Amino acid sequence: MNLGDRTAIVGIGTTPYYPRGRSLPQTVGELAGKAILAAVEDAGLSVTDIDGFTYYASGSSALDQQHYTGMLTQTLGIRDLRFTAEMMGGGSGCAGSIELAAAAIVSGHADVVVSLMASQQATLRFGQAFARFRNSISDFNVPFGAVAPGHFNSLIAQRHMKLYGTRREHFAEVCLSQRANASTRSTALFREPLTLEDYFAAPMISDPLCRLDYTMESDGAVAIITTSVERARDLRQPPVYLLAAAHGGDGRSGRGFPWQGMPDDIFPTAGFESVATTLYGRGAVSSADVDVALLYDHFSPMVLFQLEDFGFCGRGESGAFVESGNIRWPHGSIPVNTHGGHLSEAYVLGMTHVVESVEQLRGTAVNQVENAEIALVTGGPSHVPVSAILLRR
Repeated sequence: MNLGDRTAIVGIGTTPYYPRGRSLPQTVGELAGKAILAAVEDAGLSVTDIDGFTYYASGSSALDQQHYTGMLTQTLGIRDLRFTAEMMGGGSGCAGSIELAAAAIVSGHADVVVSLMASQQATLRFGQAFARFRNSISDFNVPFGAVAPGHFNSLIAQRHMKLYGTRREHFAEVCLSQRANASTRSTALFREPLTLEDYFAAPMISDPLCRLDYTMESDGAVAIITTSVERARDLRQPPVYLLAAAHGGDGRSGRGFPWQGMPDDIFPTAGFESVATTLYGRGAVSSADVDVALLYDHFSPMVLFQLEDFGFCGRGESGAFVESGNIRWPHGSIPVNTHGGHLSEAYVLGMTHVVESVEQLRGTAVNQVENAEIALVTGGPSHVPVSAILLRR
């Protein structure tokens, strides 16, 4: 069953974004409720029209149980819940949660589905998340100090640099271009100008990644409302259609390295090759048809590697590709993260990227890509499963 052009995003809602822990004394459930109410208002629906919820992040993020379905339905007054499910894979499931909502609608299990992320990081630092895992993989990682996502992503970046000559200047271009995009957005937490000198002056965290290569940690909530194409035509906003969706991967975790039998070629990719092929096939398009890319940027090198995986440049060519200005808005060949992304706007585990894609295709984005017709949104790379969606105007 093809999901293409059978559902549409009709509502987007967010809370303000806060530096880590600054959303207190609000609860994460309060943040979630506010985002949902904002999305309902944006769509021109009633909160009682909601009959489905989709989530992601495997429950491992700094999420309070208050934002889960039971509390939300009771708090918001939703009387007829028909569907609820969660996409696995941490932040890599953000795009997949939209796919899950569409599947519920097309299969007749729900009519109006909210895809939700609410995060409040006062009690759990993402940089410490893996240290609490105890399994056969962590037994090989933790004793050697590999306890955070940055440690693993730095190894992937080192491998790409060794194989292809990628330089830190190429990672810096991602940081600088996204900061320039964020500088015009009132929602962004980091808006001050950023120079190459600033980048190289930033403290090294996990070689070759400095502090500016790392996503920020922030609080906030985002809600996305999806419904059928037929219902979308009668609502407040112009529909943004789901053209195609795909999730999965090559079966290898970003935390699985060669000493566990994994081949070396895991290192220089973001893990999207098979998903990209499926996605473009389902949408009957190619990378040349994509007008704006919202690429999950928890670490700057992963933006480069996704550009390769999705065919915007050849394998090993992403450094030169970004150095030539190709991801810059407004004149680049493929503007990337026009809202500033996780590196400069806010980190709500990928959902801010969905918001930006919808605004781009409605024609209301702050940094509007001229005549944007198709947007690519990805979930977090280097995990399994990864996910991606194509949206169209």
